[in-house]
Amino acid sequence: MTQSAIIKITNNKPNNWQASANLSFHGDEIHIYVEESKLNLRKIQQAGRKIEALGVSCASLQGDNWCELSQWAFAQGFSKVGKLEAIEFTGDDATVKRLTDKQSVYAWARDLINQTPSQLVPETLAQSALMYLKDLAPDHVSAEIISGDNLEQEGWTGIYNVGKGSINDPGMLIVDYNPSGNTEEPIFTTLVGKGITFDSGGYSIKPSAGMFSMKCDMGGAATVTAALGLAIKTGLSKRVILILCCAENMVSSYAYKLGDILKYKNGVSVEIANTDAEGRLVLADGLIAASEYNGEMIIDAATLTGAAMGATGGEYNALFALDNDMIAKAQSVAAKENDPAWPLPLETFHSAKCPSAFADTANSTTQKGGGMGGASNAAGFLARFVGNEGKGWLHMDLSACYNEHSSGMWAAGATGSGIATITGLLLEQ
Repeated sequence: MTQSAIIKITNNKPNNWQASANLSFHGDEIHIYVEESKLNLRKIQQAGRKIEALGVSCASLQGDNWCELSQWAFAQGFSKVGKLEAIEFTGDDATVKRLTDKQSVYAWARDLINQTPSQLVPETLAQSALMYLKDLAPDHVSAEIISGDNLEQEGWTGIYNVGKGSINDPGMLIVDYNPSGNTEEPIFTTLVGKGITFDSGGYSIKPSAGMFSMKCDMGGAATVTAALGLAIKTGLSKRVILILCCAENMVSSYAYKLGDILKYKNGVSVEIANTDAEGRLVLADGLIAASEYNGEMIIDAATLTGAAMGATGGEYNALFALDNDMIAKAQSVAAKENDPAWPLPLETFHSAKCPSAFADTANSTTQKGGGMGGASNAAGFLARFVGNEGKGWLHMDLSACYNEHSSGMWAAGATGSGIATITGLLLEQ
């Protein structure tokens, strides 16, 4: 089967040889069986994956049993590289528009994350994000990009040092989305994204298997940009700042080294214990900058730790905050959007979990994966660079952002996980 197909949800299980499956075939139509008493979104996503694997080129969702969440669950399973916008949604005009806009934004982010590291270097990442947002809101977006040696001169030591070993200059993109046009308009939220376009691990070099998927290490930058883009499409009326911390973590005679000490703008000194713990070093700059805007919220997103993937199985994003209200709000939005996320521990004492004899802190430990509680320790490191004692700050470790291999739920590649949660937080009144 290579043509388009009509997909319907049914509560009537087929009474034939197909009865043991949740799919049945009726000419050009494929029916997904779901028990009437429980709309199983996971089962619908799995059905989308199975139907795509049959070679269906385009899925037209029809019938009365589709709701918005079930349509999006199907879309997540059906979409893959080359089929990122291959679904026709159903429902009233408003529902179809919301889903079509969402599909378009996710396609942009997933395609960006899936690009090769030679295609997407720090400068092209920053420019791609800026052009995308400018196309959506040309009259409301202004920006600056600080790159290369200018980063060092302006004190953005993390991005500069992580990226200085590459032939491709590191950069910080700062976007101001201000629909009011009033330069005195207060900032509602600042978004910060990790934009490591390729992560070799530096001198703490990764093995080949661990390095293979590291084109996805800019997934945080793509996720926060896409979340802002979707919020703009949905009518976001509040002022939002976007900060992308873009660099390549490479090995060269110019690369930063173990034992180096970096001094940040906020006075914190950091000894480098592991050059493969680079994401938190660039995010530290972004969080310092974000804190200067004094917004109501700071949300950062990053493919930060393998420890978070180990804890969540790669099926949930990990949430961290010192502010319990932020955790509760994020979990509520994630559940509403069927965008799985789960909190992991973060207390003020986690900031001291990476000690140094020569600086205020190290960026990690010399133990594999940062030692016990590695994801929480990484979040604790980031907490040193957030103002207001962490009030209004949320850190998302994007452990569900990318799949190296296909599964029963997802095609291989970027998923877009996390976008809906951040968009929902931006649109909350």
